[in-house]
Amino acid sequence: MKIGVYIDGYNLYYGGRGICGRGTPGWRWLDPRALAESVVTKASGWAGSHEFHVVYCTARIKGQNSSSPRDQDTYLRALTAHRAVDVIEFGTYVERVARSPLATPDRRGRPVLTKAAWPLMVKDSTDADVPGATFIASVSRREEKGSDVNVATHLLADVLRSTVEAAVVVSNDSDLKKPIELARRFVPVGLVNPTRGILAGALRDPQRRGTGGHWWYQLTESDFRDAQMPATVGRLVCPNEW
Repeated sequence: MKIGVYIDGYNLYYGGRGICGRGTPGWRWLDPRALAESVVTKASGWAGSHEFHVVYCTARIKGQNSSSPRDQDTYLRALTAHRAVDVIEFGTYVERVARSPLATPDRRGRPVLTKAAWPLMVKDSTDADVPGATFIASVSRREEKGSDVNVATHLLADVLRSTVEAAVVVSNDSDLKKPIELARRFVPVGLVNPTRGILAGALRDPQRRGTGGHWWYQLTESDFRDAQMPATVGRLVCPNEW
């Protein structure tokens, strides 16, 4: 069975950071092919031998501390050298200054606007209090753009051209609802949630939808730690803190 594996690299990275711990080593030098092989064996129920076509969608970071772009470049080159992926598809990494109302999260993580009240009050031009005024903050925002679109494009292109017989999508991004829904009409689809949160409801569908044989899996810390590349790949060395 030819299986296409479509990975949102940033969703996977931040999911792993949440599961394994931001400052802990031993999980970031990930081998996506080994991860896919392990998960399919454990969760899919798909019979026969498996051949994997792995597409890794990411963007090159910039504007961070001095080691991050270099470490990422080392990792991406190691992925290719180790044949841990077949395709690396790049989106863009955007830095901008955004203005937004100041807010705090409620118990469900939804924003609650911060309003002016003593001991921090806003005054108008006549020195009168303006209770309930909204604070606007100017913040630096760094965003990755395009990985979800690239995942969807490769998924649908491979499925509709019949170059894969099954698909695995590694993401918990609800924006992928429609392309995954369409892919399920043609091939079995496994959905791998790389985050600590529950699977996005928009990504669920009956296991018998379309072709059937669909499944869901949530990554664990051991999944990350057990699917690492060798510490040295050719001349490329895993960063010490990774």
